[in-house]
Order: sequence, then C-alpha cells, then structure tokens
Amino acid sequence: MKVKKAELLKLASTKKDFPTGKLPEIVLAGRSNVGKSSLINILLRRRNLARTSNTPGKTRALHFYLVNDSFYFVDLPGYGYARVSQEIQKRWSYLIDDYFSDRSNNVLVILVVDLRHEPSAEDKEMAAWLRHFAYRTIIVATKGDKVPRGKRAKQKQLIAASLEVDPEKIIIFSSKTGEGRDQLLKIIDSELERGRC
Repeated sequence: MKVKKAELLKLASTKKDFPTGKLPEIVLAGRSNVGKSSLINILLRRRNLARTSNTPGKTRALHFYLVNDSFYFVDLPGYGYARVSQEIQKRWSYLIDDYFSDRSNNVLVILVVDLRHEPSAEDKEMAAWLRHFAYRTIIVATKGDKVPRGKRAKQKQLIAASLEVDPEKIIIFSSKTGEGRDQLLKIIDSELERGRC
C-alpha cells in the first residue's frame, strides 16, 4: 500500500459524531500508552498525525483517520488506565459498544499489546470478546526494539497463550525501527480487498 493522503477526519465522542458512508474501517484497540498512535504514524509515514503522549488516558474519543480517501483507521480510547474515573471509563465503554454495534464496515481489528509484558486482564477480555463475536483480528506486539531477539519467542508464546492465539499470528512491531510495518500493511491490504468483495 502506498499512502498518498492521510488526515484526521473526525473525533467522535458520541454515536452521532461517527462519519457517514460505508468506507471500510481498520480498528485499533489496546491499553492506554501501548503505542497505538505511534503505530498509526509509522504505518502512514506521518510523524505527528496521531498525537502521542506520555500520559495514559489522553484519547477520550474515537479518532477516525481517512487514508487515501478509501478507508479509515479507527483508534479506540485506550483501556485499563486506573486514574481515569469510573464514570469516564463507563462512558468510553458505551461509546465503544455503540461503535461496534453501529458499524458493519469494520473489516479488521488490530489488538495492540506490549511485547515486553504478559497481556493484562483487559487485553484478555478484549481478545475473548472479539473472538466471541467473530471479528477478524490480528495481534500486534509493539516495542519490539526493547526486547532482545533471544527473548522474543518466549514473549510471543506468553502472549499467544494468554490471548489464545497462534504465536505465528502475532506481528512484532517497532516504531523506532519500522520492524513489522511492511508485514502489517500487506495484511491490511489483503483485508481491505476482502472487505470490498
């Protein structure tokens, strides 16, 4: 995929803010501060399109990024940040439920985890939920540059066992080196083609 154009089209904090139309959507889900914004920037080769922050819990709406005028990346609010109030967490939960119940055009969910750590209870819950509702899902393990090559297989096995997936289906990604970018873009291309059929 060659990215010719990419823009943040909409911030949606309620269902009525969702874009109209039926363009395919690639959804990114994961914990706060797991690296979803950096992942988007590297995939689209745009340095600051998705704002990164060292403060978890900053993404409080769904971000719709329009790519090549042909599909969206949809960045969901990060989950699992304890300092966000219960009320805000509940609001996010309703918003995400509204998104998945309203949008029939999401063709792939990218569940983003940290290669360095065992998936959290929220990661496991999200993976189980996506599996239960049969969403096409791939796992991207970020911060690959921070794990020595000799320890990666063990970490992949740990993540795979926790999320009940084949370790070969986990893509190791690094926003520092660009590792995993081409592999992930090929999968996205394939899923977009499949979704348009």
